[in-house]
Amino acid sequence: VQLQAYGGGLVQAGGSLRLSCAASGRSFGLYSVGWFRQAPGMEREFVAAISRSGGITSYADSVKGRVTISRDNAKSTASLQMNSLKSEDTAVYYCAVTVYSGVANYMDLLKYSYWGQGTQVTVSS
Repeated sequence: VQLQAYGGGLVQAGGSLRLSCAASGRSFGLYSVGWFRQAPGMEREFVAAISRSGGITSYADSVKGRVTISRDNAKSTASLQMNSLKSEDTAVYYCAVTVYSGVANYMDLLKYSYWGQGTQVTVSS
């Protein structure tokens, strides 16, 4: 599976961005999808994940209530709608896929097999 994340950019605090992740291949529906982010000098951290069918979602506490993850298996895409952005949301955002299920696995970046190249999100205060 090849993944391409896009949709990042520069936005003012309080604004919104919608990130997308496009997957190649026909097996997208076999994977759960996660979004992670990495700020300069920081470790990559979990943001959100969605199960294969889209019926289960999980969010990091830092983004809960501001971020919504979704997917369209027919189009092999996943999205991350981010609202009320804060300066601390500034990071490179990555999408990834995993064959594992369950919230504990979603949050573990080592469980993800394939990663997109990342898209930069910069929030100005």
